[in-house]
Amino acid sequence: MSMFSAMNIGASGLSAQRMKLDVISNNIANATTTRNAQGDGPFRRDRVVMEPINQRSVWRSPIAPNGIETGPGTGVKVTRIEKDTRPLRLVYDPSHPDAIAIGPKKGYVEMPNVNIVEEITDMIAASRSYEANLQVVMGARQMFNRALEISRAV
Repeated sequence: MSMFSAMNIGASGLSAQRMKLDVISNNIANATTTRNAQGDGPFRRDRVVMEPINQRSVWRSPIAPNGIETGPGTGVKVTRIEKDTRPLRLVYDPSHPDAIAIGPKKGYVEMPNVNIVEEITDMIAASRSYEANLQVVMGARQMFNRALEISRAV
């Protein structure tokens, strides 16, 4: 693995975790939004889906016809942001403008499926992951600088 590969892997993690932090911030900001932009119901929590970037090279030979994978993966990427399909919370508040007017749920308001404790926990995890990826990038940079210093000394 080259020095720049380590930096690229760390940078992909930084980018993915930044996106996750942005989505979590949006979820927290809309934790009490009872009407979305389309006007068809309350806000639904967003989730970030990440996958590894696998650009592995496969060497084929007569001895190993299925090939031999070489090297580690090359980072992570955000593949999509999807809506959480968990049920919405019901809060009894008949004076709310979005309260259900008829039926067995009369007087209840459908609230977003955002759990603040879960969002804060996810935010802490994403922040720690961001910090770890930053340390990878900084470590690769320090090793690169040391290699340059050694080459100058020779």
